Amino acid sequence: MKCLITGAAGFIGSHLCERLIAEGHQVHGLDNFSTGKEETLDAITNKNFSYSDVDISNTPCATYFKGVDWVFHLAAKADVVPSIERPYLYHDTNVTGTIRMLEYAKEANVKRFIYAASSSCYGIPDQYPTPETAPCKPMYPYALTKYLGEQYVLHWAKVYKLPALSLRLFNVYGPRARTSGSYGAVFGVFLSQLANKAPLTVIGDGSQSRDFTYVTDVVEAFIKSAESDISGKVINIGSGESKSINDLIKYLDHPSTITIPDRPGEPRITQADRTKAYLNLGWVPKVSFKDGVQIMKEHINDYKDAPLWSPEKIEKATESWFKYLGG
Repeated sequence: MKCLITGAAGFIGSHLCERLIAEGHQVHGLDNFSTGKEETLDAITNKNFSYSDVDISNTPCATYFKGVDWVFHLAAKADVVPSIERPYLYHDTNVTGTIRMLEYAKEANVKRFIYAASSSCYGIPDQYPTPETAPCKPMYPYALTKYLGEQYVLHWAKVYKLPALSLRLFNVYGPRARTSGSYGAVFGVFLSQLANKAPLTVIGDGSQSRDFTYVTDVVEAFIKSAESDISGKVINIGSGESKSINDLIKYLDHPSTITIPDRPGEPRITQADRTKAYLNLGWVPKVSFKDGVQIMKEHINDYKDAPLWSPEKIEKATESWFKYLGG
């Protein structure tokens, strides 16, 4: 197939590029390199791969959609704090950018449009494991804009018959997980601290748990979604298991920790009900949490130059979080 990937230089996007190319597909990537690294795409030397420096929120993109079979829309602004501080920028990329990609896809009559949604749309769920039918209660602008983007995807599938699916991703981790930018995901924070022999900054008592899902499993879900013929649905993509931060610390084997305050608006647990993914896509995760953490430890040197977060730096970086979300 001829494939187009937005956010191709990003963490998940770059893994998806490599997998599609390995399977013999032709791939073109779009990225403005605001977070993804151009050298990541430069390292892909296969003749079936090319890329363009494009900002999807304001650049004419029709030419990139010509003859495309599969579109994977992963480009987005991430992280909680910047979305609280600059919500309009998040709307421009995550909502307006998504609408623009949908329109280009519709006009080009693409065969599949797969959207990378976020499980953060559930907010603080009332049910675990959390099914796709659970109420969506976004707690901050990032979650809201990703959810709004998903609603447009579903609307284009319904009104314009665009063959589209939305995958709600749960806590994706793996090699090349983003190491720059604002204070964010626990793996980037912990691995930088581990690489620099600094204490791990643990929120509260560390008993809060997350549905950590390894990146190659997520890539598999994207490909199975593209190969399927279902449309207009939302599907959770998660391991179906919830591992505590204390479990992560145990597998990292780093006993030195410092406690920092609980963050408001964050669930104690995230855990996907992945029944729908199995029934609709035949998808099941393959990489265990223990094995995934071991692979991450093997890439520890990649995190030596990542931001090193101390309690003082975290307190400064999350001022807006506590100011607007309470606590």
